[in-house]
Amino acid sequence: MEHKPLLEVRHATKEYKRGSRCVRALDDVSFTLQPGEILGIVGESGSGKSTLLRQIVCLEHLDSGELLLDGRDVTHAAPRDVCRRVQLVFQDAAASFDPRRTVRQSLYEPLRLLGGEPDPAARVTELLRQVGVPEELADRRPAQLSGGQCQRMAIARALAARPAALLCDEVTSALDVSAQAQIVRLLASLRAGLGLAIVFVSHDLALVSSLCDRAMVLQGGRCVEQGAANALITNPQEPYTRRLRESVLTLDALRERERKA
Repeated sequence: MEHKPLLEVRHATKEYKRGSRCVRALDDVSFTLQPGEILGIVGESGSGKSTLLRQIVCLEHLDSGELLLDGRDVTHAAPRDVCRRVQLVFQDAAASFDPRRTVRQSLYEPLRLLGGEPDPAARVTELLRQVGVPEELADRRPAQLSGGQCQRMAIARALAARPAALLCDEVTSALDVSAQAQIVRLLASLRAGLGLAIVFVSHDLALVSSLCDRAMVLQGGRCVEQGAANALITNPQEPYTRRLRESVLTLDALRERERKA
């Protein structure tokens, strides 16, 4: 039996002014996210992936269309009205932190703003455990952490609100292959352990197929294909999806050749 969607996006459209031109970044995009599901959104740079996430957390507002969270219309809500249910994790983790603060201080901030946490220190310790980071690293500043460590801290900060869903915007793209694999395993374990729904944005179709239940392909702001994630890489229906798959397979072959050299 299918549950009521956690998130529904209906006919989302967004345009931006570029001088005298209007650029349509999202063009009639619709999809649902079920509780506990991992949905991949894949496409090249400029396809509308990050724009879509900004609309979902209400950092920006759609020109037309609807956003429903738990069945409630949040199309024109303020970010604070959705932050307890949906949290965005940015691509550049280090830039998302205040460089003057230790990571521990940054983890305390959402707990202070949200309130209601009886023991913030214990909660910070729990967050660090959930993302697999030694607690002593929390007393460093972001610049003193590796890319993978900083991304784990960003995920911990997002978890502070106890959200139902994480929106992960290219969270592995700046990491080496080993750190990418660790972050993917972490997201899978958070889904299993906390029941989190996750929207995983990437340009890498192979990575999406390895983690996600379903996937959606964006091209020029339009959804050109969506379905089971494995099916999109084994049997893509659209020429654009096939090109994405071929580029991934070519990159994998080059990596394998370099490894053997």
